Amino acid sequence: MDFAFDDEQERLRARVRDFAAERLAPHYQSDDRAAAMRPELPGELARMGLLGLRVHREYGGSGADAVTTGLVLEELARADVNSCYLVLNAALVADILQANASPEQRADWLPALASGDLIPAICLTEPEHGSDAAAIEFRATPQDSAWLLDGEKTSIMLGMTATHGLVFARTGGPGARGVTAFLADLASAKREAFTDLGNRAAGRAHLTFDGLSAGPETIVGGEGLGFVQVMRGFDYSRALIALMATGTAQAAIDDALERARTRIAFGRPLGAFQGLSFPLVEYATQLRAGRALCYEALWRKDQGLPHTTEANMVKWWVPRMAADAVQQALLTFGQAGYSEELRQAQRLRDVIALQIADGTAQITKLVVARQLLGRDFAP
Repeated sequence: MDFAFDDEQERLRARVRDFAAERLAPHYQSDDRAAAMRPELPGELARMGLLGLRVHREYGGSGADAVTTGLVLEELARADVNSCYLVLNAALVADILQANASPEQRADWLPALASGDLIPAICLTEPEHGSDAAAIEFRATPQDSAWLLDGEKTSIMLGMTATHGLVFARTGGPGARGVTAFLADLASAKREAFTDLGNRAAGRAHLTFDGLSAGPETIVGGEGLGFVQVMRGFDYSRALIALMATGTAQAAIDDALERARTRIAFGRPLGAFQGLSFPLVEYATQLRAGRALCYEALWRKDQGLPHTTEANMVKWWVPRMAADAVQQALLTFGQAGYSEELRQAQRLRDVIALQIADGTAQITKLVVARQLLGRDFAP
């Protein structure tokens, strides 16, 4: 068994870590206070090649495998987890387009995705349909040679920044097979930003569509196939999201370990007191275990092996564990950790969202239960 990254991956990780330390970490807290993503950020990530990670080389990307994509997201999250949503969405949409779009669509959209000219949002969730995504009510109605998109989408990460949305709309009867995916221009959609606990720079938003026209050339994969396409991608993205949580929590634990070395109390470093050092040991151990399972899931995807169980295991467990780890790191700083002057409080606010994104613990445990027991013996 080989648990090491290869030389090329290690070079990329070092390059991304340097970039994140220089261009992301200094803005992490100020972007949160501004509740807005810096307009130059997508371009900077694109020039690093990070928006085209999953885009095939023929379309201007690097054609990176799933493990490499996870490695990049973990490193970015150590500095600024909000920047990860640009890379995550680009990776997921690139996979969907390369698997389902026509050659003309791929030639049109994928180079723009890699260059940062096309910034995608995943427009699936609705006010009354979150976990029960197959029951969405948002409609696409045929009119002449186009479709008119009507309805509301909510909790759309990057909703305030995205140029395009992979919009899932009902074009047929009830259930998953009545849903079609459109890659629609969002210029005329009405956007309302949420006032959120965390991830403020990522611009989660409520989008309203009032007869937005989408031509047949915007349909991805064919009518009635949209829901099936995105659900296939979620297995993959759930492991990536777990690594975003891992990177955030590891940065918090690393800061807490440094605090335990340098802070003197009762004439000794904090680390000399097992009541402070042992909890950090516990979370360092759990983070290492969670990271290993994340990369196993991504490795299995790269090998063409089933990875549904592993990806959903890390999605229910790692974000919750990461939030606990960040909280323990915050407590290591005592009263100073509770201040917004340090990063620990913001990390805690930001990492909580990863317990909801792309499937709650209840949904992902249900998936695992059906994998382990079989659908006839599971909830």
